[in-house]
Amino acid sequence: MAETTDTTTIGQPAPERLLRGFSFRSALSLAFADVSPIAAVYAIFTLGLFAAGPKFFWAFPIVLVGQLMVAAVFGELASRWPYAGSVYQWSRHVQSTTWGWVAAWAYMWGLTLALGTLSYAAGGFLLNIFGVAEPGRWQIATVAIAIILAGTCINMVGRKVLKAMVIASLTCEVIGSVGLGLVLLLFYRENPFSVLFSNAGIPDAASWASGPMLLAIAYVGWSFLGFEAAGSVAEEVDEPERNVPKAIILALFLVGMVVMFSAAALILSIPDLPGVVASQSGDVVAETLAAHLGAGVTKPLLAMFVIGFVSSFLAVQAAVSRCIWGAARDGSLPGSKVLGRLAGAERLPVNAIAMTALVAVIFVVLAGTQFYNILVNFNIIGFYIAFGVPVIGAALARLTGKWRPGPFNLGRWGAPVTYIASLWIIFETVNVAWPRTQPGQPWFINWASVLTTVVLALVGMGIYLSVRRNIQAPIAERLADTPPPAE
Repeated sequence: MAETTDTTTIGQPAPERLLRGFSFRSALSLAFADVSPIAAVYAIFTLGLFAAGPKFFWAFPIVLVGQLMVAAVFGELASRWPYAGSVYQWSRHVQSTTWGWVAAWAYMWGLTLALGTLSYAAGGFLLNIFGVAEPGRWQIATVAIAIILAGTCINMVGRKVLKAMVIASLTCEVIGSVGLGLVLLLFYRENPFSVLFSNAGIPDAASWASGPMLLAIAYVGWSFLGFEAAGSVAEEVDEPERNVPKAIILALFLVGMVVMFSAAALILSIPDLPGVVASQSGDVVAETLAAHLGAGVTKPLLAMFVIGFVSSFLAVQAAVSRCIWGAARDGSLPGSKVLGRLAGAERLPVNAIAMTALVAVIFVVLAGTQFYNILVNFNIIGFYIAFGVPVIGAALARLTGKWRPGPFNLGRWGAPVTYIASLWIIFETVNVAWPRTQPGQPWFINWASVLTTVVLALVGMGIYLSVRRNIQAPIAERLADTPPPAE
């Protein structure tokens, strides 16, 4: 199913492999942390509520079902091709080298930009904890850069340190999210459950297919991304053909349950819900918790946010660095010899990790400028483009009779799930990229997703044409007669 016109590797040494160091639980934790329920809820809750009223809650299950379809397809792809880079490897093997490069380019930009936004958000929360009520741009940027450097060191030190940090932060996230939701529902519920079907006076939000609900679905689309991280580290997972698919699907499902529970608890506990929605201003999450639990909850709440965003940072950096390294191993990037090197006792892609940190730092330095506001819009659209290429490729492989299942497969449900996932990913990609007027913003901000996609596509085209002759055969072909790496 892959192109066969790439440079062959006859007579060349076997390509390097990443060492195994992650169990099923580690892969599950990494994928769970990448999505991060705290980041997923906080980042879009107020936006969704102001867009469609409390009924925006139903955007969560709608998006979750669509993304679970995508996760199931990813599971099948990961079972066939459990190599470093997830969407890059899946796209290249199921479609072609060109489409694999497209997926890698979109994925690398989307995730690296996410590193900047995650560290910047964590920096602002951290300054608030230490009493800086209104931190300036450079104050936040300085702390964000420190977070990037610390996270990069953790990812470079070794898998054991990364696993320990991710599991510890996840424990705090789950206890915080579920525990806080239970407290709100049991002791501070202000609204009846029927309010979840109300638009609270938002114009045109009465219809489920109206613009406000579509906008809410676009916002929630940001919440359920990152579950493919288990596939990015597939080479490092024990029995990846079976463990990685389960980790991808289960991580998304578990995060979805936590996110929906937390969102419902918050909506039902908002005092004067119609007034809050009508105001269209303020931080609804923080204000609701402060109203019920007092000002003393502020610092613990901010600490939860810091933990959530930092854990997500660690997982995102691990995922994108493997994609960069996997592409460099194939000769698909400029500077592949440097980016494709492994170092240390655990044979980690330290140069690729360092590259993500460098780009993230540059992005943070730009924070607060119009250029930053334009770039940040590619964060989500980059994900969906990278997701769409392998999913649609799997659908085409089934339609043409070229699909061959791996150890993990959906059986007779494989074809319908793949086709539905393809339709969903096309719909949501258009939905999140659709230009929407934002009050007080210049036209290029409203069109930022489209503009960044076009510009990065043109830049990517030039880079691809410059490296295409050096790209080697797909890794599955080159490893066909090569024994697996030592444990």
